[in-house]
Amino acid sequence: MFEVEKFGGEGKRLEDYREIIGEESLERIREKAEGLRGRSFANVNSTSFGGGVAEILHNLIPLMRDTGLDARWFVIEGSDEFFNVTKSFHNALQGNRELKLTEEMKRLYLETNRKNAEDVDLGSFDYVLVHDPQPAPLIEFYEKRGPWIWRCHIDLSDPNGDFWSFLREFVAKYDRYIFHMEDYVREDLDMEKVVIMPPSIDPLSEKNRELGETEILKTLERFDVDPDRPILTQVARFDPWKGVFEVIDVYRKVKERVPEVQLLLVGVMAHDDPEGWVYFEKTLRKIGEDYDVKVLTNLNGVHAREVNAFQRASDVVLQMSIREGFGLTVTEAMWKEKPVIGRAVGGIKLQIVDGKTGFLVDGVEEAVEKVLYLLRHPEVAEEMGRQAKERVRENFIITRHLERYLDLLNSF
Repeated sequence: MFEVEKFGGEGKRLEDYREIIGEESLERIREKAEGLRGRSFANVNSTSFGGGVAEILHNLIPLMRDTGLDARWFVIEGSDEFFNVTKSFHNALQGNRELKLTEEMKRLYLETNRKNAEDVDLGSFDYVLVHDPQPAPLIEFYEKRGPWIWRCHIDLSDPNGDFWSFLREFVAKYDRYIFHMEDYVREDLDMEKVVIMPPSIDPLSEKNRELGETEILKTLERFDVDPDRPILTQVARFDPWKGVFEVIDVYRKVKERVPEVQLLLVGVMAHDDPEGWVYFEKTLRKIGEDYDVKVLTNLNGVHAREVNAFQRASDVVLQMSIREGFGLTVTEAMWKEKPVIGRAVGGIKLQIVDGKTGFLVDGVEEAVEKVLYLLRHPEVAEEMGRQAKERVRENFIITRHLERYLDLLNSF
């Protein structure tokens, strides 16, 4: 286990958000933080980059420190075999019934967590927050000083029973469990320990801050994207739950009616997701030699600022996930005043108000219909985008997230 010491949001202060959230919200947050000044707060997850959890922590921890919390972030380490096992956990907990939990998988899972527990004395912290299944068993290997909290960032509404029964042994020992939505809460947990808390985006991060038109156009030029033709975009990891193949199908059907349309598939290859390489290669094979489809990742120079530019340049943003714990890429696009067409699953349903801030769809054909409608009615797309941004401002930005954490810590 190692400590993350450099943050993407380094140097940010609560004061920086005054114009976005207003004076009243700013003072309320400061008041809630006053009694927590100097308290130590450890976050633990499985990767320092790639995916929503790492992105949130990069931006949230500097703000926690600005309020007076001694907030720190630790990342567990493991072999490729370990991360293959935890990817199986991820897929099984999101509903894959075909996966089998073996004794060897359990042994490797527990042994890797035990070894990580030797690296850092988490038991000395006032509060410990453990994210997702990968480090969940850490609680077995410490004497607790204060409350431990487990946060689930995935859709647990219909899990593989064997995997959940095993994981529940550890989760049940935590003092609180956080879920994005009530739909994800398992009935065999202690309901008095349940906290509902959606994640957030940082409007001042590299991925979400305002960009000038010149920078956007230069970014498109660098990656051979034509700004004068319609752009469809999905930002997501390459895995079986993100619906990447369906996005390609939507694009192809739209292209039959709008031949000039382009598709951008934007993603990050993270070290804790070995399965991602398999789906990345499958995606490339499905695309073939269609040069109007661009696959854009950190492997070819796409980072937060480039993602920002691609989202801002898009006419329509898609999120065709089959399962989705929350879907921060939806939030990001909404903040940039883009209409999002998303499959009506998981946290996507919480964000998109159907017909007002975007469209919720059930499959490819309905998505095609909505894409064509928005391309033909840009004034509707523009109004949806305006309403989408306000929904994010009220519910899903980082200062609201920070305030919810302060409420939780103050509850102990």
